[in-house]
This record gives sequence, structure tokens and C-alpha cells, in this order.
Amino acid sequence: MLSSTNPGSRSKKWSGSEIREAFLRFFETKGHRRVHSSSLVPANDPTLLFTNAGMNQFKDVFLGLERRDYSRATTSQKCVRAGGKHNDLENVGFTRRHHTFFEMLGNFSFGDYFKADAIAYAWELVTSHEWFGIPKDRLYVTIFKGENGVPRDEEAYNLWLGQGVPADRIHEYGMKDNFWQMGDTGPCGPCSEIFYDMGIEAAETPGVDKPFGQDEARYVEIWNLVFMQFDRNAQGELNLLPKPSIDTGMGLERTAAVLQGVVSNFETDLFTPLIARAAELTGVKNDLGNASLRIIADHARASTFLIGDGVLPSNEGRGYVLRKILRRGIRHGRLLGQEKPFMFQMAYAVRDEMQGAYPELKESADRVAKVVEAEERQFARVLEVGDRQLGQAIAKSFGPTHPSYYRRMNLKDSVAIPVAAAIAELVRNRDVSTISDQEIWQTIDAASDALGPAPKWVIMDSLRKRVASILDGRVAFHLYETYGLPLDFMMDAARDAGIHFDLEGFEQARAEEQARARASWKGGSQKSASPAFRDLPKTEFEGYRQLRVDGAEVLAIVKDGQGVPAAAAGDTVEIVLDRTSFYADSGGQIGDTGWLYSDDHNSVIADVSGCTKPVQGVFAHRAILRQPLAIGDKVDTVVDANFRSATRRNHTATHLLHAALREVLGKHVKQAGSLVEPNRLRFDFSHFASIADEELQDIEDIINKQTLRNTRVETLEDVPIDVAVNEYHAMALFGEKYGEKVRVVRIGDFSTELCGGTHTGATGEIGVVKLLGEGSVSSGVRRVEAVTGLGALSEFRRDYQVAQLAAQVAPSAELTPAEALRQRIAAQEDELKKLRRELDEARMKSAASRVSGAADQAIDVSGIKVLAQRVDNLDRGQMRTLVDNLRNKLGSGVVVLGGAQDEGKVALIVGVTKDLTGKVQAGKIVGQIAKLVGGSGGGRPDMAEAGGKDASQIDAALRSAPQVVQGLLS
Repeated sequence: MLSSTNPGSRSKKWSGSEIREAFLRFFETKGHRRVHSSSLVPANDPTLLFTNAGMNQFKDVFLGLERRDYSRATTSQKCVRAGGKHNDLENVGFTRRHHTFFEMLGNFSFGDYFKADAIAYAWELVTSHEWFGIPKDRLYVTIFKGENGVPRDEEAYNLWLGQGVPADRIHEYGMKDNFWQMGDTGPCGPCSEIFYDMGIEAAETPGVDKPFGQDEARYVEIWNLVFMQFDRNAQGELNLLPKPSIDTGMGLERTAAVLQGVVSNFETDLFTPLIARAAELTGVKNDLGNASLRIIADHARASTFLIGDGVLPSNEGRGYVLRKILRRGIRHGRLLGQEKPFMFQMAYAVRDEMQGAYPELKESADRVAKVVEAEERQFARVLEVGDRQLGQAIAKSFGPTHPSYYRRMNLKDSVAIPVAAAIAELVRNRDVSTISDQEIWQTIDAASDALGPAPKWVIMDSLRKRVASILDGRVAFHLYETYGLPLDFMMDAARDAGIHFDLEGFEQARAEEQARARASWKGGSQKSASPAFRDLPKTEFEGYRQLRVDGAEVLAIVKDGQGVPAAAAGDTVEIVLDRTSFYADSGGQIGDTGWLYSDDHNSVIADVSGCTKPVQGVFAHRAILRQPLAIGDKVDTVVDANFRSATRRNHTATHLLHAALREVLGKHVKQAGSLVEPNRLRFDFSHFASIADEELQDIEDIINKQTLRNTRVETLEDVPIDVAVNEYHAMALFGEKYGEKVRVVRIGDFSTELCGGTHTGATGEIGVVKLLGEGSVSSGVRRVEAVTGLGALSEFRRDYQVAQLAAQVAPSAELTPAEALRQRIAAQEDELKKLRRELDEARMKSAASRVSGAADQAIDVSGIKVLAQRVDNLDRGQMRTLVDNLRNKLGSGVVVLGGAQDEGKVALIVGVTKDLTGKVQAGKIVGQIAKLVGGSGGGRPDMAEAGGKDASQIDAALRSAPQVVQGLLS
């Protein structure tokens, strides 16, 4: 029987940070490049909601879409699993090992070493006393057993035996557990896992000693080694990859639990400081087993890193998942009694614990805290509304067997309680469809003689539809999703109200929503690059220094997605060259246009409409051929100078705009996307409110002052990424992938950014920058558009024309044309409002005078006065006022008003005095009359409205009112 004492090397007490560093350092000694974690927002990958594995940032490398200057890598990758296909959210806090945010340690081989080295490295790191030193008798491994036509992984089995793993500790599983694939097509292969035995005290059933494979709580997977050796095609066939690769993942949190000798990840030093801070902020005892404290700690990590990587709370996509994470954490704080904002302070606790491995947290913590606090305050308001909505939903849920059903009919308890009890007794153990109307009527009469015929009919109608008092599960799920009302809170509220909670309907609605979420993030499987591009050498880009490159060799011609040896005049093709002056689409800047000339430098071979990178480093020129072209031909690349110059101006202006936004609005502003074209620029950024006109003017002034200074635009090539970010303090784009060496664009002391785009030599070349306006893109993301150079001059000319027109319309010596026009328009609007009021008053007086003696025209219908009048051109509010006045004049009776509205529409309003609502109801009257004008409607027993489409039938409809009332009485 095994105990869970610390198994680490020489009983060393490993901290989480030491485990992370040791893993990375171990693989550095094996020739691996240490690569920094990529963003939680996957770069250019529509198939993923969040980065959820270490291999995500290398996906294009595995697919052949990208090449790097190293073939071995090791990382500690931040990951989130809380939405789409990978969703652990509901389990977090209630299990030992589920998290929304976690770190995945990994080593990768891109066509370099394969199974033998991967297995040897893993076993050495895990068991060697120089490293983790985990006892071998606590470890098990798994291999692929062979299934669905794929053979058993005999090689892995023998390699594990070679490491000294006993055969009885090597277990075999099928496709579900031990075969990995990136998507429906593409790289895939068997995998091999290392498991650790936590000891019997960690058993699923306390004290029950089960063997490996039968107790998931006790035997914990700590490392998964994926052997990518196949490529699955669209027909499902597996072909051997020419260069098999390795992708491994070791969960830091699980490994920390193993090396620190604890059963739960939440008991490791990765969580204990955060749980302690959560307890302090919520005012409860520090208890590592408290699920709410665990949830707060976990969700603080996820939200801090997600917001730091540019995700903001919203009602869709990634922002929606972040909002759910945040609100779940906030809700558990409330369960612990903390009603005030507290979650925002957890961002600083996360920073303090993790800034060593993720130094970017130092800068982002203040911004993260502001976002979280704003969400906390908004959620508090939402909860208030949600609580009211729940009360209304419960009120609508009462059936005829509950006294509250009758209280909603304004009946006293002396009536409601006995009638509800009598109905409950009547339907007990009976099918309602077998109960006659007469029996229901007699039951109500026996319980109370205070109910008239109308309420009895309402009760019978309701009883046919629903007997039980039940809170609809779908309604409850809507409150859960929209307002964050906890399930247990709603169930308690329903129980307190004495009604049943439809849990089955709630769970069904939740399952449907989860299915929609998964479907919305399935995307398509990302395909491997076309062989026509995949195996080509990188194109040498010389366009930073010159617009023309002579003697470039044609390496490939792609037509309709297929490589061809040659193409004819008139063909639309993509051309790959060994060298080029054309910039390719990237970083928000669109690719250059221009021409390819023949090697005699005189005749145009092709018109180039753009340039892209189908594979990282390979430039494909989109072109229409004027002359035949073949692989091996030499051409001159000539970029359209006007296109490039205009694009450069806009790109440099984008950098100035970014810096100016941060200066005016605050350092929380971060780029969230951009588009740089020759004729305009568009810049998206994180900000929580619209920008005032005065702020926009300040931003525009700052930018143009920088252009007037004609500051040199400096580009620094091949700067190590850590130097660029930590020493130069260069700004990076959320979700953008950067290599180990980057290009830095620096504009004096005003702006420093990582950027591969083309720029002016100095800011003065931009000319002038004109902001066109700003607006919202999504929650927490704003957009500014601008023009530069001649584009800005055109805007100023257009503005001048508008100013001239304004001066003619509203001349003024004291005011600017804009101010004078604004005053003129405001005065005209005030005059229009005054005229509308006078017109409404005149119409109302006219209608009132026409019907002033109408009470005398009322028709007697079985002792009930019925007055029907036509009143055109009144709005519904005026008609309701008129109905009230006429009811008062009648004293007792029915008033029906109808009138023609704009666009040929009809409005009908019926009023019934309170004393008659037991006999005739306004809703039933207006419903029948409305049919005659092609409409429908309804409302309360004393007041109801309807609309219609046929104004020609208004008079006939009004004439029918007495007959309708008579029909309801009989």
C-alpha cells in the first residue's frame, strides 16, 4: 500500500516556479530552444477559442505552413479551457485537478528526434535524482494498443521496456485514449502517457485499493507524449509523414501536486497564496477545501491572463466566456458573504505570484484590475434586475392549485386559499381532461360564492393548460445565462414560493447552449499547406531598402491551387520568387501592387494585384500574366511607388495614433487590430467608453505636432524579443506571433513598437493626419479611422465646402460656421417641437369636441351602454385619455374608439368600466372587432388595444361593437 509522501529528488521541496524552470532548463541541455508562451488568444487560428495546449503556437510548423530557425523547442504555455469544445468550467473548484487556467510544460521536435529520444528524455527528467527523482515504482505508462486498422505501437512498447519499465506497468489503450490528431485531416499519431500513483489515501473510494486503470482519482496522468507519424487525408487514409515530429505536454499544476506530496492541485504553492488572499478579501476562514475559495483563486488566474492578453468581457465569443468566468468567481464571493467588489484585487495577487515567469503582468495588472472592477459593478446591477425578473417569473408560474394564482386576480385570501385547496383536491390523481366544466364550476361554487362567471371561465381555461405550479426550466436557464443567477438560488426561491422547479428543462436548455457554443467554435480543420508552397525555400524580402529587385528567379507558379511548370498570357496565377521587393499581407498592412518585368528590363510580364504569405516566409505574388512564364525564368520585381508611399504614410501614422491614444486616454489602451491601406488607416484598441470630441481633437493635435517635428523613424533589425519588450519597452499586438528575433520601429521617444511593416523615413513625410471619427467595435473595443497626405487634404477640402454652405445658411459674425449652424438647427428643432405640441393639442380638442355629446349616442345592449366613435389622427396615448374621459361620462358602460393612423394603419381601443368586467372584457371585445380591420389585439379586462391594416373597414368595425357585446353576454 503506497503513501503519498513527497517523491521528489532527495526529498527536495519543489516550488511550482522551480518545477517550471527545471523542465525548461533540462530540455535546453538537450539542445532545445526555450520559447516564450504565446498569447491565450490564438494567432490566425479560427479553429480555437483559446490557446489550450503547448503545441498551439507551433501548429503552423507541424502543418508545414511555417518554418523556424530551430528544430527543437521547449515551452511553458499558458492555457485556458473554459469554452467551445474544451470546457472545464462547471467542474472547477469541486474536483482536485480541473482548472480554467493552467500551464502546460512541453518539448517539441519538428522533424528532428522521434520516439526513442522523446521517451528517454521523459524518463530521465521524471526519475533521475539530478532532476525530479520520482520513484519508478510509483509510475505507470500507456501505449496505443492498435485499433481501426492502425497497428499497435510496438516501437514505444519496446522503448519503455528498454528504459527499465516492467511489462506489467505498461498498459495499452485504443483510439480514444492513446491516439491524437490535430483535426479531421492532417498530422496525427499514437501517444504514450506517464501516470503517477498518488497512493490509496487519494483513492476514489476511501480505503478501497483498486489497480491501475480503475481509479482516475488515484492514478494521475502527468505527461503525454504524442508521436506525430501519420498524415490523415480527406478520405481518412493514413500516410507516413516524411519527417515525424514530437509534441508533449506535462501539466505544471499536476506535477507540482506530485512533487509537493499533496493530493489536490489546490494544495500546491501555485494556489495556496491565492486562496489565502481570497479568504482575506471575503472575510472567511482560510480553508483549502472550500470550493468557493478554490473557484475564486482559479478564476482570478484565468481572468487576469485573459484580460492581459486583450480579451474583454462581452456577450459573445471569447469575451462571453471571460464574463462567465468572472461572474462565477464574483458569485462565489457573494456566497461567502462579500457583496462589495473584491475580485479586482485578486489581479494583484496573481501578479505577485506569477510575474517571475510572466513579467508582462507587472504592466498589465492595473489595467486588468480596472476591467474586473467595472465588471463587478455591472454584475451587481445585473443581479438586481435578475432578482426582479426571477420574482416575475415565479409570479407567472403559479397554477390554479396555488393561492398566489388567485391573488394575481386581485382576489382576497378568504377566496384564494379555499378555491386553490378545492381545485388541488379535485385534480389529485386525476387526468384533467376527464373532468367536466360543470364539475369544475361546482367545485369553485362550493369553495366560495364570491366568484362571478368571468373568473370561473379563466380558471377553467388555465386548468386545461396547466395544473401544477412550476418554474419553467428554460426561463430559469435564461436568467442563469443572462443575469448570472445561481441555479441553487433559483431552486431555493421556487421552493420558498411553494412551486416546483423544472430541473430537467433547465438541464436540457443548458445542454443545447453548450452544443451551440461547441458548434460556433468548431471552425474548420486547418489544412496542411499545398505542396506547391510547403517545400519551397523562404523568399528573401528586399523591399525595406528598394522598390525594385532585378533578376529574381521564379521558384513556383500556382494556378487554381495546383503547382504548374508554366502558364500562358491571360492566366491568373500566384508566383513565388527567390527574392522580391513586394511587401506581403501581414501585421494589418496589405501587400504591395506593381509589376513583374522581363529579364531585359523593358516589357511587363505580369500585373501584380497583391502579395501574400501562404507559408511563413514564402511570398506569393497574385498576378495576371501578360506574357508566358515558366519556372526558372528571371524577372524584375517593381513595386508601385505611389501605392507603397501612401501605405507607408498610413502605417507610420498608425504608430503615432497608438501612442497619442495612450497619452490622452491612458496606458490601458492596447492595439486590438488594424488595417493599413494606401487610402486610409483603421485602428482598433481597448477602451471602455466613447471618445469625446475634445479628446479626439487632442489626439489629432498630438499626432500632427509629431509630424511637424519631422522625427526620424528608426528601424532596428534582429532584436531579441526579450530585449525589445523589456529594455526598449516595445508595444506588441495582441494575438500576433513573433519569432525569437524581431524588428523594432522607433519614433524618437514618442513611440516604440514591434513591427514588420514599411514606414516613412521621418514623420514629416506623412504630411498631415486627419481623424475621421471613432466608434464601437465590440464591448471594450473602439475603432478610429483616419487619412493622411493627399487623403487628408481631400477631407479638409470637403470640410471647407461644408463650412462655406453652413456660412450661407446661418451667417454670423461672432460664431464659427459650425456653431452658427448648430444654433440655427437647435432653434428650428425647438420650433418644430412647439408646433407639434400645438398640433397635438388642437387634434385632441377637436376630437374631444366631436365626442363631447357622444354619451347621449350610446346604445343600450341588454342594460349595458355601448358607445362607439371614430377619431382619426390621434396617437394611442391620446385615444386612451379620450377613452377614460368617455367612461367617466358614461358612468357604466363600454367605450370603443377607432381611428386611421399613418401609412393606412388602424388603431382600436376598448374601455370597460370596472363594474362590468365580470360580464364583458375589453380584450375579448377588441379581439373580435379587430378581425374586421385585418388585425388582432388584447389587453386587460378594463382596457385593451388592437391594430389593423384595413382603414376602409373602420366604420363597419365600430358599427359591429353592440353586436359583439351582445354576443359576449349571451
